Amino acid sequence: MTDGASPDETDEHRSRAGPSSTESDPDEDESADESLDAADGVSDESDVPADVRKYDRFKKIDGGTYDRANEFLRERTYVTAREWAIARLCADFRTETGVEMTKIGENLPELVPFMTDTYSPQAVNQARASFEEKVRKAGATFLYGAMCDFFTAEELDDVMYEATEVAKFLLEVEGVELSVEEELATEDQISEVMRDVREHSTALRHDECPHCGHDLDGEES
Repeated sequence: MTDGASPDETDEHRSRAGPSSTESDPDEDESADESLDAADGVSDESDVPADVRKYDRFKKIDGGTYDRANEFLRERTYVTAREWAIARLCADFRTETGVEMTKIGENLPELVPFMTDTYSPQAVNQARASFEEKVRKAGATFLYGAMCDFFTAEELDDVMYEATEVAKFLLEVEGVELSVEEELATEDQISEVMRDVREHSTALRHDECPHCGHDLDGEES
């Protein structure tokens, strides 16, 4: 992106240059400055791709800072604010040929309010890979915890409820609107899936139910 000189830099340059030998009309100078500023604005705007200008996720935290977002995520997930934001962008800026990493990196401050620096394509890819690795490890950890009989059914419901609430909050921050009916339906579906996981994992670990002695293979003894 091409940045024009800021008003402060322009004023400082003029003061160092000293007074002009020819007096000029202040009104003409002001008009000229406004024309230059307008031209700079048009140039900056034209440098931003149309899909980047239309991108409206993360607007709910427009005044937020990276540190605040990072602190929230660190307390509840394994990912950083950088990994969260870039993972979202990689999902949204994916084409038939792959993820538009150059576009994401060059326009990162315009796309995500709490990101202040641009990134190289390599840095975008690194954050994306880190997010994917953490999700895979967290998924394996969670699934083992669900399958190894460490949690009771009620405790597993609590774990899923907490995880769902955090995930929904992050989606809402990104701009996803969820109705109460949609939230309840999602929670019911997740609970049903986790009950099936627990039942099938019990069948894997035991020939018969350790609680009631029922034959889990469905064969009569």
